[in-house]
Amino acid sequence: MANALGRLAVKAIIFDLDGTLVDSREAYIEAARNAMAVSGLKMVRSNLEIEIPRRLEQDQPIDDLIPNVDVERFKEIYLKAYYQATMEKTKPFFRVERTLKKLSSKAALAVITRRNVTGNDVRKELSKFGLSAYFKKILTSRDTSKPKPSPEAFIKCAEYLNVNIRDCAVVGDSVIDVRAGKFAGARTVAVLTGIFNLEELQSEKPDLILRSVNELPDHLESFPIRKPHNISRDII
Repeated sequence: MANALGRLAVKAIIFDLDGTLVDSREAYIEAARNAMAVSGLKMVRSNLEIEIPRRLEQDQPIDDLIPNVDVERFKEIYLKAYYQATMEKTKPFFRVERTLKKLSSKAALAVITRRNVTGNDVRKELSKFGLSAYFKKILTSRDTSKPKPSPEAFIKCAEYLNVNIRDCAVVGDSVIDVRAGKFAGARTVAVLTGIFNLEELQSEKPDLILRSVNELPDHLESFPIRKPHNISRDII
């Protein structure tokens, strides 16, 4: 719903978790090194710890990254190690709590993550950082038959919040977050705090690209209604 100034007012904001609200790079690194060690592999490629989750996020093959290894077994080891690492290695991005406090006074907040854990697991993690209370709903891959980029979880979340998905903004750090939000019919906001760069996010044509969620309160009401891909001037 737009106000008289042609600005967008949303009723709900649905956040991704890793790379959006919490910094998960240390968990990615620990999981990759653990899986490589168990599989008898050595780190022979720079930035491999980040390339693996980038590929897995997009359901892309990783065979070339781990030659002569059972890929499915590697994924199993990697994901188990990653989920364990998130309980100790993730940390909230700078000033996220302050930002969520501002946003929660204007819209209902929720989290949707592709992690194959329970919503209670995610809530416990967020509770450690004092963030859990801001979210009315948390959905994981266990709550849907089709995880992101399917719009299923977003539509389900909007129904729970009793809002139209078109009155929601989806905020995430990955190309999959943007695709899922667009498929669902929501507005999309990409942030540059994750493992995807500006050019990759631009290619998905989100409505807005910000350096972090901390810029969202300043831009949310100036969100474009019909003109797509409005990048924050501070970035370019």
